[in-house]
Formats: sequence, structure tokens, C-alpha cells
Amino acid sequence: MKKLKNKDVDALFEAILSLKTVEECYSFFEDACTIKEILEIAQRLKAAKMLRAGVNYADISKETGMSTATISRVNKCLEYGNGGYNIVLDRLNEDK
Repeated sequence: MKKLKNKDVDALFEAILSLKTVEECYSFFEDACTIKEILEIAQRLKAAKMLRAGVNYADISKETGMSTATISRVNKCLEYGNGGYNIVLDRLNEDK
């Protein structure tokens, strides 16, 4: 995280935290990212959710079109990363 942390990234994250609705998120991310980048992040989050539910790599790959290498990377982040996926997934479960 030390390589990533700087004032510009802090400003980006503060900007994201200022968004209040899904529609505002669409507006911001469509301006800031390519459609492919947004879809890839969404796929990774879906894979993380599926991994936590115990779905195997082959089924995740089939459903998402992701490579097993990318799914493995998501799984490593779930198990050994900074906890970001788990924070988001736990909060999404709390809201349901």
C-alpha cells in the first residue's frame, strides 16, 4: 500500500466517498474509467463474493469469463490481502 498511498490517490478516494447514489457512481466512473475497467472491477467483486460462497474456480470462470489466474489473484487478496474485499462484502451482507 505504501507505493499506492499519496495525496492524489487520497483525493480520488475522498471523491469516491463523496458519491451518494448509484447513479452518481455511474456518472463518475463512466467519466473516470473505461467501460472495460469498470466491468473488470465488477467481475472481480463478483468473483470474491462467489469464492466466499465456496464456488470453485471452474464455475466462477464459466459464469464470469474470468481466467483462473485472475480468480486466483482475487482469492489471494481475500485470504492474504488488506481485507478490502471482505470489508465490502461484509457490509453488503449487513445491508441485506
